Amino acid sequence: MTEKSIEIEGIDPREFYGAGNSHLNKIASLFPKLKLVARGSTIKAIGEEGEIGRFEKRLGALLAYYAKYGHLSNEVIEQSMGGGFAVEPDPETEQDVIVYGNNGNIVRARTINQQKLVKLYQTKDLLFAIGPAGSGKTYTAIALAVQALKNKQVRRIILTRPAVEAGEKLGFLPGDMKEKLDPYLQPLYDALNDMIPAAKLGKYLDEGTVQIAPLAFMRGRTLDNAFVILDEAQNTTFPQIKMFLTRMGRNAKFIVTGDITQIDLPKPSDSGLTAAINLLSKVKGIGIVQFDKRDIVRHPLVKHIVEALDKGARTEKES
Repeated sequence: MTEKSIEIEGIDPREFYGAGNSHLNKIASLFPKLKLVARGSTIKAIGEEGEIGRFEKRLGALLAYYAKYGHLSNEVIEQSMGGGFAVEPDPETEQDVIVYGNNGNIVRARTINQQKLVKLYQTKDLLFAIGPAGSGKTYTAIALAVQALKNKQVRRIILTRPAVEAGEKLGFLPGDMKEKLDPYLQPLYDALNDMIPAAKLGKYLDEGTVQIAPLAFMRGRTLDNAFVILDEAQNTTFPQIKMFLTRMGRNAKFIVTGDITQIDLPKPSDSGLTAAINLLSKVKGIGIVQFDKRDIVRHPLVKHIVEALDKGARTEKES
């Protein structure tokens, strides 16, 4: 019998082992001839020397996969530790993957305009993503931000929205200011929860690595080494969107998302988004992606709802 200790370096062992050691138990089930004992960042393998060598080689490949993608699933473990498939994904099928999320969730650029946004991101520091509800513009932008953070291209993610009332009054909502504003920011939390493990996201939020705040909190800041997303930008006034865009610091990426058909300002003509797009469309370094109903990736009914409501709005305007 041979005994060998293998160190897991640069990886949080709790995340690698999985909740309740689920990943570790799956690995052990694929090597029934070995006894595996995990203590902190050390895995001790006990058994025949040849079997330990095979285990060490496949564990190294799995660790490399996790270090690169920050994601594990039973399927990935079976493919790598079982030796049925290569650990490295097929580039033809993985080229549109933006980030590996939680519970085996893979976030891809699924539509033409989502892919266009991802492509423009490679060469533009400021992007506008404009289009209807459900087209994935905000979700894709947040996935790009998470990817940039994981790849250490930026030091922090900042997500912001204008706290504009949509038929509700902030003053009548219960709680302190944070509790009043959180409902407006919840869609951003939801997207992050899909892509970052809960414990890590909580740590990021506590440390300020990920910040979610209403637009008013951006005033006076210079945002360096950051990936910043302004969501629901149709509800900003021209001075607000100007204030936001001039926060851009060194090594920063900005994405502005909005839907000009859903303006909640008292006077829709006060929206600064359309004016900003018109004035900045020809500025070098800025990209604009116009999403449409073909990009809608929610329930199939959403596409028909958007079409029907848009048609009704046009008819009402013409009459």
